[in-house]
Amino acid sequence: MWRLVRSAPSNLRRWRRFSTAIPGPCIVHKRGADILHDPWFNKDTGFPLTERDRLGLRGLLPPRVISFEQQYARFMESYRSLEKNTQGQPDGIVSLAKWRILNRLHDRNETLYYRVLIDNIEDFAPIIYTPTVGLVCQNYSGLFRRPRGMYFSAKDRGEMMSMIYNWPAQQVDMIVLTDGSRILGLGDLGVQGIGIPIGKLDMYVAAAGINPQRILPVMLDVGTNNRNLLEDRLYLGLWEPRLEGEEYLSIVDEFMEAVHARWPKAIVQFEDFQMKWAFETLQRYRKRFCMFNDDIQGTAGVALAGLLGTVRTQGRPLTDFVNQKIVVVGAGSAGLGVLNNAVQAVSRMAGAESHPQFFLLDKDGLITKARKYIDPAAAPFAKSPGEIEGLGLREGANLIEVVNKVKPHVLLGLSGVGGIFNEEVLKAMHQSDSPKPAIFAMSNPTMNAECTAIDAFKHAGENIVFASGSPFKNVDLVGHVNQANNMQLFLRIGLGALLSGARSISDGMLQAAAERLASYITDEEIQKGILYPPIRSIRDITAEVGAAVVRAAVAEELAEGHGDVGPKELMHMSKEETVEHVKDNMWYPIYSPLVHEK
Repeated sequence: MWRLVRSAPSNLRRWRRFSTAIPGPCIVHKRGADILHDPWFNKDTGFPLTERDRLGLRGLLPPRVISFEQQYARFMESYRSLEKNTQGQPDGIVSLAKWRILNRLHDRNETLYYRVLIDNIEDFAPIIYTPTVGLVCQNYSGLFRRPRGMYFSAKDRGEMMSMIYNWPAQQVDMIVLTDGSRILGLGDLGVQGIGIPIGKLDMYVAAAGINPQRILPVMLDVGTNNRNLLEDRLYLGLWEPRLEGEEYLSIVDEFMEAVHARWPKAIVQFEDFQMKWAFETLQRYRKRFCMFNDDIQGTAGVALAGLLGTVRTQGRPLTDFVNQKIVVVGAGSAGLGVLNNAVQAVSRMAGAESHPQFFLLDKDGLITKARKYIDPAAAPFAKSPGEIEGLGLREGANLIEVVNKVKPHVLLGLSGVGGIFNEEVLKAMHQSDSPKPAIFAMSNPTMNAECTAIDAFKHAGENIVFASGSPFKNVDLVGHVNQANNMQLFLRIGLGALLSGARSISDGMLQAAAERLASYITDEEIQKGILYPPIRSIRDITAEVGAAVVRAAVAEELAEGHGDVGPKELMHMSKEETVEHVKDNMWYPIYSPLVHEK
């Protein structure tokens, strides 16, 4: 259920949105037990007596009416009781138990579920999202109780255009799509990867205010090459190897065409595709549809915001970013996306002829032009022999060699290899040319982080700046632990693209998001090593960054408007009005009166 909002223009061409004090009614086309079994409309024992009469619910519920606040308190009491009763048990067991209790609420009452998430986002984000979502995906076939989202498989060739109409919602604004081929740092999880779109969209609702009736998680099941899954009798996906080549692309093509045919303004976020398909599909679709790849573009934007912040921690102007020495470990879609974004930033500051001091390593060490085979996506970042001879480096130099010789300002990991930033590597960062070296251990989930926060501060020194992809607790009396997770950006990109009605998502829109995120941190916070805003303020920050995306879309003439606010109205909004416009279009969970209509 959602609050009813309308918009009206004033004589000053200022646009603002307002909601009535009493929430407007919501029209439903079902009655009785069908209402109780629909989590979109179910209020459990919260239906008032008059509504029970209107909807044929008399006798189907206990007689006492429980208020929303009482239901909320009851759930939180159950959750805290679970926490108490599971103390001392292994972290994985506790995390899955917490996920189950939240999932049961989600299955039953979406309004209460999302209110709980919004009010307790710091506690619950690690349960519905990283790191727990990785554990959920690994065990999804066993955890499965009821379907959520849509599944399109290789068996559905030629049927997707009609299948898309099986989804009951008339309008969809946001789709998160995966093929399960590279889930976090866990590899090919096949159809079990559906947990990622579900978790990402829960964050969209809770943190960006996307209406939950207008979201769609999608699994594109093209098979799996994971032998363990193919031999698992509980596995719910296709028992066959992954499609490749044109066969694979034809499936993705058909899905994208089907989505565009029914919901031409829906935004599609590609998530956790293996590298070759991540880059291929991004280039194939980004000009034709309103889509983006979170692993390439979202990760890159979050990293860029953090990298710009590290320049500020050194007491230098942002333009000094062109002089930063950055070592990136991991040449997958995320690592290459970060480098591409960083190179673009340097080009904007110093011109296209600049030569950034960025170094890329994969499993075979430092990537240079002397390597016999270089992945085409990594080739632009390969160092020439002349660039590294003076440093005493060579093709394939290992990580400790590179850190010792380069003395980087920033060591950034997106390798998916837990602990690769070992004690020796971290101690080598003592010799960094930066007065405040930065270490980004960005791989997810927690077990794949390149190092822990405790190890980073212990071995690299207390004067470092630290960020990780999954949450770690702050290191007492030593330093702040930043969470450099994609949720800092993908939420805001999606919301801004939606409210601008952008035809496509441009590099300029992505850069505007990263730069606004970076500028949100005060100088006082920067001096404490804080690079990203706190999760507890996530909705306010989403409005600010989302508004920057809207304004960038308008400036690039990509905006076509959303709902009853057109591109002209968006163009005449001030920065402050754009922020208010974004805030007023963010869904908030509240019980609305239900009115039955045949």
